[in-house]
Amino acid sequence: MLRWPAAFLRWPYAFAFCLSLLVGVVTIYYSQHLDVGLKDPEGFLGPAYIRLPLIGLLIFGVAIVPQSIYRYGFKNAFRGVATIVRDEWSMRRVLYVATGMISFYICYVSYRNLKSYLPLLAGDTLHDRELLELDHWMFFGNNPATVLHDLLGTTITAQVLAILYVLYLPIVPITVGAVLVLHRDFTVGAWYATAVSLNWVLGVVSYYSLPTLGPAFYEPQRFADLPDNGATQLQMSLLRGAFGFKEDPQGDKIYGIAGFASLHVSVVFTLALFLHFAGIARAVRYTAWIYLGFTILATLYLGWHYIADDIGGLVIGALAVYIGALVTGNTRRQKRKRAATAHTDDESPQLESEAADASEAATVKPTA
Repeated sequence: MLRWPAAFLRWPYAFAFCLSLLVGVVTIYYSQHLDVGLKDPEGFLGPAYIRLPLIGLLIFGVAIVPQSIYRYGFKNAFRGVATIVRDEWSMRRVLYVATGMISFYICYVSYRNLKSYLPLLAGDTLHDRELLELDHWMFFGNNPATVLHDLLGTTITAQVLAILYVLYLPIVPITVGAVLVLHRDFTVGAWYATAVSLNWVLGVVSYYSLPTLGPAFYEPQRFADLPDNGATQLQMSLLRGAFGFKEDPQGDKIYGIAGFASLHVSVVFTLALFLHFAGIARAVRYTAWIYLGFTILATLYLGWHYIADDIGGLVIGALAVYIGALVTGNTRRQKRKRAATAHTDDESPQLESEAADASEAATVKPTA
């Protein structure tokens, strides 16, 4: 009677499945309550339900085709792909990858819609003034953005940081797809997909806990000297979306302005921590940590976030990685326990054989 619940709880995607189901139901409820239709936010490859499968297929092709050419040569590459898929891609593996992507998709779309309801549910209460004063206190009476502008300049640095900041947009779905498709351990893919999904949910909670706009929207004059770049264009796009949503919540615009906490920082920190604890190649890990540093710098320099937003993002990222590891069986303690159990299971047949041999020897009667 308890077999099905126990089996479900052992499934590495049990938590992500329940989380996506819960946040999906909450989003649908508020959509109906506010009479605002659900929206699938556009991205660099179109809607999320198109982006994720495309990215998954692309990564699948990038992973499989070189293997096929290496093993079977150019002439037999297509036949080699079929052989690799048959031997290494069981239906179970395909379903696990699909589950990870669907859970991520539901949590992300729910996050974007719940974030869009901020003006309707949180009202006009904002806490930018308090966080701005905290920034000044932490920088000894100076504004962090102004200090960075004076120190780093507002020309080449602005362009470079803007590119790195906007690069986050494709990095998130690409890394999710890459881990799900390329890693052979299903629980590791579930760990990362769960951790990133948690970022969206915890991020929404932080938005409603402490509503803010962010420095560039609260004090736009402070960032007026920055040249036009990808980040400023994104800010203008968000501003147009915010005005459009406030004018007509039932329209096609989506509200996307929220400062606390920084989901840019939280997700990139999640990626760096995950790569570190999952033991991914050192060069990849170091690249992620360096990118995290530039991301934090860019959030302050370009006016996306206050220092408290970045600190909140680090907290969310750490929680997401830990909870994701815990619910998918990837904490160090859980791994040691599994390894010990596997070692015991491997020794059991040998011990039973030795016991049987000893018993047989003891029952042999001595000859006269």
